[in-house]
Amino acid sequence: MKNILVFVISLLFAVQAYAGQEDFRTSVKLEKNWKFSKGDHPDAINLDFRDEAWQPVTVPHDWAIYGPFSETFDVQTVAITQNLERNATLRTGRTGGLPYIGVGWYRTFFDAPAKESGKRVTLLFDGAMSEARVYVNGHEVGFWPYGYNSFHFDITDYLNAEGKENLLAVRLENFEQSSRWYPGAGLYRNVHLITTEEIHVPVWGTYITTPFVSEEYASVRLKTQIANVKEGTDVRCLTEIFDSKGNLVAQKDNVQRINYNRPFEQYFIVDHPQLWSPESPALYQAKSKIFVGDVQVDELATRFGIRDIRIIADKGFFLNGQLRKFQGVNNHHDLGPLGAAINVAALRRQLTMLRDMGCDAIRTSHNMPAPELVELCDEMGFMVMVESFDEWERAKTKNGYHRYFHDWAEKDMVNMIHNFRNNPSVVMWSIGNEVPTQCSPDGYKVAKFLQDICHREDPTRPVTCGMDQVTCVLDNGFAAMIDIPGLNYRTQRYQETYARLPQSLVLGSETASTVSSRGVYKFPVEMKAGAKYEDHQCSSYDVEYCWWSNLPDEDFALADDYDWTMGQFVWTGFDYLGEPTPYDQNDWPSHSSMFGIIDLASIPKDRYYLYRSIWNKNDETLHVLPHWNWKGREGEITPVFVYTSYPSAELFINGKSQGRQEKNNSSLQHRYRLMWMDVKYEPGEVKVIAYGKDGRPAAEAVVRTAGKPDRIELIPDRSTISSDGKDLAYINVRVVDKDGNLCPLDQRLIQFSVKGEGSYRASANGDPTSLDLFHLPQMHLFNGQLTAIVQSSETPGKMVFEARAKGLKAGLLEIETQ
Repeated sequence: MKNILVFVISLLFAVQAYAGQEDFRTSVKLEKNWKFSKGDHPDAINLDFRDEAWQPVTVPHDWAIYGPFSETFDVQTVAITQNLERNATLRTGRTGGLPYIGVGWYRTFFDAPAKESGKRVTLLFDGAMSEARVYVNGHEVGFWPYGYNSFHFDITDYLNAEGKENLLAVRLENFEQSSRWYPGAGLYRNVHLITTEEIHVPVWGTYITTPFVSEEYASVRLKTQIANVKEGTDVRCLTEIFDSKGNLVAQKDNVQRINYNRPFEQYFIVDHPQLWSPESPALYQAKSKIFVGDVQVDELATRFGIRDIRIIADKGFFLNGQLRKFQGVNNHHDLGPLGAAINVAALRRQLTMLRDMGCDAIRTSHNMPAPELVELCDEMGFMVMVESFDEWERAKTKNGYHRYFHDWAEKDMVNMIHNFRNNPSVVMWSIGNEVPTQCSPDGYKVAKFLQDICHREDPTRPVTCGMDQVTCVLDNGFAAMIDIPGLNYRTQRYQETYARLPQSLVLGSETASTVSSRGVYKFPVEMKAGAKYEDHQCSSYDVEYCWWSNLPDEDFALADDYDWTMGQFVWTGFDYLGEPTPYDQNDWPSHSSMFGIIDLASIPKDRYYLYRSIWNKNDETLHVLPHWNWKGREGEITPVFVYTSYPSAELFINGKSQGRQEKNNSSLQHRYRLMWMDVKYEPGEVKVIAYGKDGRPAAEAVVRTAGKPDRIELIPDRSTISSDGKDLAYINVRVVDKDGNLCPLDQRLIQFSVKGEGSYRASANGDPTSLDLFHLPQMHLFNGQLTAIVQSSETPGKMVFEARAKGLKAGLLEIETQ
């Protein structure tokens, strides 16, 4: 049976949005009624191909996230050149130990207007991993190799005459050694079917800038590209600008003659504008109607923000005239147990946690992001560094992007910039990350080629590049020609870089790379580079890092002490699949990272509260570590750390004071942490009283030795979710004793069930060595906790989630869907 697509019209409140009459423009997400099969099926492009045995899927879809895990997947024997390695070693788990390699096919059927209607039809892919070949009714309509970029094809000429039951087939292929982390596989981002008139505004055809911004008024410029209009035609554009409350704040009605493919250009004045910032992410919409003669041919909306960005030598980054330093994180694109398949609720969950930490910026390492992420950053108030490539023409991986760079780099850059240049959250472009080209004598020429594309397509934003080979880039001119020199680590070379470069600025484009495992503590507590243990974990005392990186305290101090430092982007906000450093050399079953401030299960590590204590200026922080269940360590030194926004605190063990400490400059760690290094363990109660600047008690925190595990406790991030079939609730599953204390050593298997208007989606425990499959309704605890994710149905009502395990009282939770 052919799968007849049921269209679901969806508003795309992004850069290009359906905002008017259905007759002029529609945009439909092709989500349901897809068929998928792993393996190569060249005949799948044909209408009569039998796909009954193929797997029904919903797009976005990541075929590899369902596993199984295996150390044999993408085993790489390589020398990692950016780490200055000369000898190749065996790497297991580098790309997550998941089966992303190979060929996969997708098929669906869709309806479109009949050819006699004169409509144009375009397919827009937000991303397809990777080497996408797109076929419509048996004809190849396009190829796009880079799996992270958005691309589009006009498919009008390939449609059936009557417009009905058109076959869309997509072939994707991922090669071994094509990535340094888990890339995902498949149609992992949305696919859109866009219908317009013959004369129309093409995909990403509007460009809004704000040439002048003040509190009194702002100048807004809108350029609108018109496709398929004859030379010398008079075109009328009626544009109205609305604020976030729907108030009309400006409008223009102009007629212009279109020549030389010149875009239609309009200027507006918005009085007393609401300026976009992380603290107040105000958004506007420019709604445009396009006329040729007296006939309307298109209608669309472009969302934008009014804000001013400036880079000032020796001072740094200014947003709306205010100096600010980036409190940012790097994030890879996978969503933990959901894999690479995009989900807005999952992205919003991540950003909500980061915002509470005080984070205000995201670097999309090391590739173009999903449009949904950037849209959420617009709405929630995060500044974004949109990054393009992890390698240029010189290879990092055998089958990486270097194979396509010469032919495709400019196309990919143009698509990236056009896609995101109207998003106010985007404040800079990054042209690369730790590219081997940086050490080439003429590497600056490649960098200039890419930077010039950015300046040509969007002269309003600066350009950066993440550089780690400092000697090379200072000596060969590479760093001197980048708008904003970004250093990856190398904190000991910041001052030299500042002194030698004409920009007189340094951005921490990638910082820290401290490693830790949630709830794991190693003794003795001491700063170590590259520490490894038999259990393949790292200490959550936050004193372990990689040989090429550093602890967070160094980056805090650089930001605090020098005006010319622009802040930082920490590696990383969340743990991700792949790159299990330091357990990355034949160290299976390690297969996910330990760099994250938040683990793969979206549970904060202790380090989260260290950053929160410095970055979050609106809420107080008082966090105590480690846990206090150390049977067998009685009388042994067990240091206690406190991460707090208060200047001082006093520690009590079972009511006995261990002394009062105050943050001081005796060392970097004492400057940002309170540490009692000589505490001897005895079971019972750890209590901390924090004191404000006035010396008075301001807050207290308690950690107790947990007793016998008693029950499962369930804590959802939300008790009500949308009944759209996509929304998610994240449930913290914890084992506690009879008094509600977390049992931090419990590792037992938990099983799940869901009844009613929802379903189980996935779970994760944050253990970088766990081989439990995410999609099965069971998962082992990791140090007393895990996260289960449930998804709504399309029917309003109630779902009931149950978690059970041997020897424990079950946990039961109701979640409303509406």
